Amino acid sequence: MRLERITPGNLEAAIAISVRSDQEDLVEPVVKSLAEAYVHSEYAWPRLILDGEQPVGFVMGFLDIPWGPDDDTDDIRSGIWRLNIAADAQGKGYGRYAVEAVCDEIRARGGKRAYVTWEPRPGGPEEFYLKLGFQPTGERSGDQTVGVLEL
Repeated sequence: MRLERITPGNLEAAIAISVRSDQEDLVEPVVKSLAEAYVHSEYAWPRLILDGEQPVGFVMGFLDIPWGPDDDTDDIRSGIWRLNIAADAQGKGYGRYAVEAVCDEIRARGGKRAYVTWEPRPGGPEEFYLKLGFQPTGERSGDQTVGVLEL
C-alpha cells in the first residue's frame, strides 16, 4: 500500500473512487474534496490510496489549520479531513493505513495530535475511529462529533 499525490496522471482514478451507496451522505465525493484542496491549498493534503497499481481510496489530511468559529490562531490543528474507501475495497485495512499515513505526516511536521470528525449515526465511521484510538473531545463541528488521537 502507498499514498500518491494527485497528479494529472491519476486524477481520473481518484475521482472515480466511490463509497457504498449507504455511505454517500457521510462523506463528500472525491471531486468536491479536490476542489476544496485547491481552494485551501495551504492546509489540504490530498492523496490517492493505492494497493500496487490499483486505486482503492482517497484520503485528505488537513495540516496546521486554525480551528474554531473565528479561525482561532491559538488553536491550530491537523488531522483527517476526508476518507473515501472504494465500496469494493472496504474492510481490507486501507482506511487504517491511510489514517496512520496522515498521522505519520503530522508527526513529521512536529504535531502531537490528530483530529477527525464523524457523523454520529448507525452505519457511520465512529466505531472505526474509536478502534484506531480516537477519543471524542466533547466538541461538535456542525452536527459532527470531534475526535482526537494523541500521537
